[in-house]
Amino acid sequence: MKALFGKTAIITGANQGLGLAISTEFVKAGASIIMCARDAEKLKEASESLLPLATENQVVVAFPADVSSQESVYALVQNSLTNFPQIHILVNNAGIYGPMGFIEDVNWDEWVQAIEINFLGSVLMCRAILPHFKSHQFGKIIQLSGGGATNPLPRISAYAASKAAIIRFAETLAEEVRGTGIDVNAIAPGALNTRLLDQVLMAGEEKVGADFFERALKQKTEGGVSLEKAAKLAVFLASTASDGITGKLISAVWDPWESFPDYLDELINTDIYTLRRITPSQRGMNWGGK
Repeated sequence: MKALFGKTAIITGANQGLGLAISTEFVKAGASIIMCARDAEKLKEASESLLPLATENQVVVAFPADVSSQESVYALVQNSLTNFPQIHILVNNAGIYGPMGFIEDVNWDEWVQAIEINFLGSVLMCRAILPHFKSHQFGKIIQLSGGGATNPLPRISAYAASKAAIIRFAETLAEEVRGTGIDVNAIAPGALNTRLLDQVLMAGEEKVGADFFERALKQKTEGGVSLEKAAKLAVFLASTASDGITGKLISAVWDPWESFPDYLDELINTDIYTLRRITPSQRGMNWGGK
């Protein structure tokens, strides 16, 4: 039996890059998928490219949507619920870097737009689908994070702030729905060679800073992390193999997620793979608070 046989997923930002890779792995794993993105033409091409992978029991649907628009989000979810008896999985992948440069110099409207898409868009998608998940006592919410969630990203502040915010939201939502059969987790996919990397290189050293620009150049040359790693982790988190694992930020590259079912008690009862404050005592120092 395929890992996602009989399951249906909504995947945002699905027309290219990691979103398309996740869509591909979901179809291979037996799921029906509703792919959404703002670019209708590119979305149609992406969905059609996956049709040969689907069996007669699977459906691949393209639905253009803007996750930063409440009207668009609710139309997407309502259409999905009209055409499918049950939605089991939500993958919040849609995201942009936003403006690059010092905070006092960047375009404010573009900065706000990045927050609206990366953070508020994910919240809107959750708000729209949660009543359905709760009514069925089952749901898997998978949030794509990024380097900005765990490390400062000078001159790419909207992206960094939005990704950090979404992790705390995911942790909080996981607690809100605990005991309802809904799991909420986030993926740190690693350094990917996608359009976002190209945007950094196009912005140039002056806007993103010399260190970040040099890292981006090196990543472009060396190839970066495989999209497949994060896509396969998404399949795991969408499957019943991950039941009970919730409120975690999981690295597709560094964490041994395939063995997580063997450590379910430790994952459930500790703050492993979460964002927390570091105190001096945790670094071997004898001053400061707990």
